[in-house]
Amino acid sequence: MNERPPLEWLNYHHLHYFWVVAREGTITRAGALLRLAQPTISGQLHALEVSLGEKLFERRGRTLQLTEVGHVVYRYAEEIFGLGRELQDTLKGRPTGRPMRVAIGIADSVPKLIAYRLLEPALRLTPPVQLACTEDKTERLLAELSVRGLDLVLTDTPIGAGGGVRAFNHALGDSGVSFFGTAGLRRRHPGRFPACLDGAPLLV
Repeated sequence: MNERPPLEWLNYHHLHYFWVVAREGTITRAGALLRLAQPTISGQLHALEVSLGEKLFERRGRTLQLTEVGHVVYRYAEEIFGLGRELQDTLKGRPTGRPMRVAIGIADSVPKLIAYRLLEPALRLTPPVQLACTEDKTERLLAELSVRGLDLVLTDTPIGAGGGVRAFNHALGDSGVSFFGTAGLRRRHPGRFPACLDGAPLLV
């Protein structure tokens, strides 16, 4: 007789604690929100990582940063608990209209003010749109785009022909670059631009 392999169950309590910690950035803030002790939450996070076989957080100073796998798990958790809230609203007779969700990747080299100004008009659309933004390296965002984990990516460089990602580039704007220096610095680096920048100190 063939035996069936044991079913793998996801512990949604552990996933919920992970989701809250990822949103709050620290176990301390998550503990205050969940009204749980830090060791309890740490133990639940460890249990989730063991069950998934992946590391979900990396400690940087006093905060926790999501790993690459952690970002993937967080997006699923957002969807899962978003559906849970929608279910509660439905049962309580609240409006059931759910805004369309658009997953956007923002390259860490793109200034946040520029990203906001590009995306802000979408917040005024009717019917409303829910924007889920993720910041990361361009290469990782394009990898997510290729497997449809993201709907679009904002980056300061176009996709190269050999990038292996089937996507379209759309130029949204451009900006000039200006160089400023003191008169003394200019005298120490004479000549025509841009050759005069050779060897000059530069603060970006």
